[in-house]
Amino acid sequence: MHRIYLDHNATSPLRPQARAAMLQALEAPRNASSVHAEGRAAKAMLEDARAAIAQSVGTAPRNVTFTSGATEAANLALTPHLRAGADTRPFEILLVGAGEHPAVLSGHRFAPEQVETVALTPEGDLSLPALEAALQRHAGRRILLALQAANNETGAIQPVRAAAERVRDAGGRLICDATQALGRIEADFVATAADMLFFSSHKLGGPAGAGALVFASDDLHIDAPLIRGGGQEFGRRAGTENVAAITGFAAALAIAQATQDAEAARLAALRDRLEAMILEFAPDTLFFSRTATRLPNTSAFAFPGLNAQTMLMALDLAGVAVSSGSACSSGKVRESHVLVAMGAAEKTALRVSMGWTTAPEDIDEFGKVLESVVSQIKSRRSGG
Repeated sequence: MHRIYLDHNATSPLRPQARAAMLQALEAPRNASSVHAEGRAAKAMLEDARAAIAQSVGTAPRNVTFTSGATEAANLALTPHLRAGADTRPFEILLVGAGEHPAVLSGHRFAPEQVETVALTPEGDLSLPALEAALQRHAGRRILLALQAANNETGAIQPVRAAAERVRDAGGRLICDATQALGRIEADFVATAADMLFFSSHKLGGPAGAGALVFASDDLHIDAPLIRGGGQEFGRRAGTENVAAITGFAAALAIAQATQDAEAARLAALRDRLEAMILEFAPDTLFFSRTATRLPNTSAFAFPGLNAQTMLMALDLAGVAVSSGSACSSGKVRESHVLVAMGAAEKTALRVSMGWTTAPEDIDEFGKVLESVVSQIKSRRSGG
């Protein structure tokens, strides 16, 4: 069976450029901490990747810390013990957008009483008035805001730059989860005005197991690293670097950014085409964040009265891979905290997310399969 893969927000298939870079890195022993020729070669590959990723977001190579992925980067960065310039006071309050990924919502090394959620608008973006009210409530305290660049479930692009300006005026800092945005829209330090960015390789078509936490400048320091050992990654994250995965990461990011504008236009056209097809056979479909500024590759929708888990299973059996929001929930379809925060009538949705492998024929075929599945489920429910 020819399968149609439409779950790029969960993970994107490995790009040929990333595979080639990884195979080259795997041809010889690659411990970047060794002083012999093989070690120096590994170190050179590592630092080339670091420089490329730093340049892509507009910072210095020393400000890039490689991790195993975005979840580890969030764990590392979300700490009261973040030093900013000469101010060594710990951060007292962590504000998080209500639609953040579970990797951020937990607050990590902040105590539960230090974490406060900021509301979303009905369209799924952060409410700036709610943020301003929170900043006012905590006036005089050191505040860190965690806000994603784009929501992983609905694709809604968040007002990161506007939020950063407000937080900075209050003396705080902003960390941005750019996992879904990097390589799809502008998500560097100029576009976001963030103090820190983090992201994962496998969302770009690189390998799983590589990610990065990146500072805007070298006045930011994490005094309490999570993983301690040999002092790799400038003492921020110990452990032998995964040179092959990191090299593949840099290669995937390079091609994603080189084709970003063209891909954005192509995928937005496919997304709009799909949504028009769906409305033809199911005019009561609820689309989420459709009137907001969205990622070009993402569409989230629900069919009133139809169970999302049933839909996912039926589509999978028909050869289509989509999801029901975040892929980091132990493979279960649960009530979406994002839709709840938006005040949506439906609490679960199907998420279609396209990427570099998606062809027009995939969308046309998916539209037909989806229409058939919806018809069959409705027929069974009505006893027809």
